[in-house]
Amino acid sequence: MKKSLFALLLGGLTIGITEFVMMGLLPDIAADLKITIPEAGHLISAYAIGVVIGAPTLVILGRNFPPRKMLSVLALMLTVFNSLSIIAPNYEILFLSRLFSGLPHGAFFGVGAVVASRLADKGKEAQAVSIMFSGLTLANLAGVPIGTYIGHHYTWRYTFVLIAFVGLLTLLFLYLWMPNLESKGGESMKTQLRFFKKPEAWLIILITAVGFGGLFAWISYIAPLLTEVSGFSAEAVPYILILAGLGMVVGNFIGGKMADKFSPLTTTITLLLVLALDLTLVFFGSGNQYLSLLLVFMTGCISFAVVAPIQMLMIQTAKGAEIIASAAIQGSFNIGNALGAFLGGLPLVAGYSYASPNLVGVAMSLIGAGITLVFILRKRKIAAIRAV
Repeated sequence: MKKSLFALLLGGLTIGITEFVMMGLLPDIAADLKITIPEAGHLISAYAIGVVIGAPTLVILGRNFPPRKMLSVLALMLTVFNSLSIIAPNYEILFLSRLFSGLPHGAFFGVGAVVASRLADKGKEAQAVSIMFSGLTLANLAGVPIGTYIGHHYTWRYTFVLIAFVGLLTLLFLYLWMPNLESKGGESMKTQLRFFKKPEAWLIILITAVGFGGLFAWISYIAPLLTEVSGFSAEAVPYILILAGLGMVVGNFIGGKMADKFSPLTTTITLLLVLALDLTLVFFGSGNQYLSLLLVFMTGCISFAVVAPIQMLMIQTAKGAEIIASAAIQGSFNIGNALGAFLGGLPLVAGYSYASPNLVGVAMSLIGAGITLVFILRKRKIAAIRAV
């Protein structure tokens, strides 16, 4: 692995812990700040809002910055705003801290994905992008469990000390190892935004928001699925989630290799169809504990294998606006988060079992694959017209 890619991996690790550790800390924060758990849950929404706002805004504002400087500024924002959470005296300040912490998320991955593809050896661009996103998977494998343990046994504020420390390491290694690449983002705002007039841009955004939402229909309700359907104890759930994180690590690298070998578009539609099949197996097979454990690993693996191919598909499609388009994908992932959790909860409200959200995930994955097929057919039609 190139040292410069390791610096991007650390940035992904910082972002991953920041985004996902809140789910495990909600009871501790609610008790400490004397608020309800649903109120504490708004802190998750605050981060997602920050991602959606910050992704296009910061990329446009920093389009003339050299990539190394831009990434360093974004890593500094991550560190500072997470540090604010350490000393937040009340819910309102913590809410603002979470909102601000989400601002650099999409921009960092947007700039980082383009930088990783430029740093990669020829033919290994998607694998280089997957290295950066492996920071997210490592966060789920180790960072989030460690942060949750610290929050439960000491104080949730120490968890944000850990995040700030990883953020400082990111800054250090960006300074030491990231080369001074020339900026390619000097286009005007009008030129950058012109890409979103193309149907292809919105097709990719829909593929991401709907297709990847299948993951969140599963993982949002994985704890009650494991306890109520599979019959595991509540104490076993955190350890089983590590298995899901391990699957994400493996899947992330598999997805990068597949995208380089078969093309991002072919890889995306294939993995969305496989994810639909996998979630069907989760629905029917979670009553068996051994099969349930295997499916936890497989679902984490398949779902995260989609990330690098979709990111590369957007980069390849958005000529002249790669960074802002790549950043927009991060907003789409967060929309998928919200859609999957909301739609997956509807059958539960209707009184169906905790396995039922997976059928919603099946539907979302199949719709995502269908939108990908529309993209493929449109691409072939345009190619045929140009050939004539």
